[in-house]
Amino acid sequence: MSLMEWNERLSVGVARFDDEHKKLVLLINALFDAVQAGRGREALGRTLDELVAYTKNHFVNEEAALSRLGYPDLDNHRKEHESLTRQVIDIQQKYHAGASAMLSMEVMSFLKAWLVKHIQGSDQKYGPFLNDKGLR
Repeated sequence: MSLMEWNERLSVGVARFDDEHKKLVLLINALFDAVQAGRGREALGRTLDELVAYTKNHFVNEEAALSRLGYPDLDNHRKEHESLTRQVIDIQQKYHAGASAMLSMEVMSFLKAWLVKHIQGSDQKYGPFLNDKGLR
């Protein structure tokens, strides 16, 4: 059973970014599956490391496209990315400091809520802009 499912409400209309968002959903679901199987602590470290690396790469990709095409709300979008990055790094530091498996539930709840809110909010705004610029 998955924590969250990809659906068309999460699509921003740009295949590259939809694919990257799908990967983020897969990472969250992998963590959820590990917790459900009682492997939360072991899996959390690997998943957090992958998540941190992947989100940084995804944010760079988004911001580069938005910058190149002159997206007017780029500064605010970048600030949201910086906020998530700080929060995920904070969670990762708690893990490395020996936080309990309860951190896994905190991570999953936070990531799911943030991902849905960010994609259906800020990212949905850039979809039509990028489509108008020829990026699909």
